[in-house]
Amino acid sequence: MKIAIPVDEKSLETSVGQSFGRTPYYLIYDTVSKESVFLDNSAVASQGGAGIKAAQTIVDNNVNALLTPRCGENAAEVLKAAHIKLYKTIKASIKDNIDALNEGKLSLLEDIHPGFHGHGGK
Repeated sequence: MKIAIPVDEKSLETSVGQSFGRTPYYLIYDTVSKESVFLDNSAVASQGGAGIKAAQTIVDNNVNALLTPRCGENAAEVLKAAHIKLYKTIKASIKDNIDALNEGKLSLLEDIHPGFHGHGGK
């Protein structure tokens, strides 16, 4: 299974990014091959629609699940339409979150917030 996680740094030692659409990078991790790839989030500087653009990046990388602390409704719609499961991260390292997913300990992300609709930014 391929999973995506928003991260603040290109390192497996970093913590989970707090904003799905505005995170600097995504870790794409294959639970079978154990391969890790870091993607730059080109949507991070967007005036609006960062979540939707970020979600499309995840879809384009054939991901099966997203591990994130939160997600906006527009991004969630894009992800769910592509049959990508959303899981709520725990306050721990990336590795701990991957282990928790593999052990069936992460819950589905139910708390989808309204999008910020262009009110984000730097």
